[in-house]
Amino acid sequence: MALRAAILRHVRVPVQTLTLIGLRLKRPVPYGGSLRFLSSHGDDHLTKEEVIDRVLSVVKSFPKVDPSKVTPDVHFQNDLGLDSLDNVEIVMALEEEFKLEIPDKEADKIDSCDLAIEYISNHPMAG
Repeated sequence: MALRAAILRHVRVPVQTLTLIGLRLKRPVPYGGSLRFLSSHGDDHLTKEEVIDRVLSVVKSFPKVDPSKVTPDVHFQNDLGLDSLDNVEIVMALEEEFKLEIPDKEADKIDSCDLAIEYISNHPMAG
């Protein structure tokens, strides 16, 4: 996985057409007239504020959560009254939101918004 992340940080993918429906092109490549779609690693990584907003949005949208109680430092079980299964479901929703895979060993440690924010903001593949 580390090798994959290291390789993907340096890969440039030319795009042959401008009709990329549903994709957001972040900036053009200055050479050759082609465009490059930059993913969320390298110099185009998500800002911590973007991660915070999206993590809070995912947690607020969880059915058993009172959105008014969600803050960046809220603990899933102690503050929101969620159980371990709910915790797993939130981590899965975060994986889907940020299009990344969190290993079970790391996912077990994520039991609060601040830990989720910290993990995702430091993950090179979060998008």
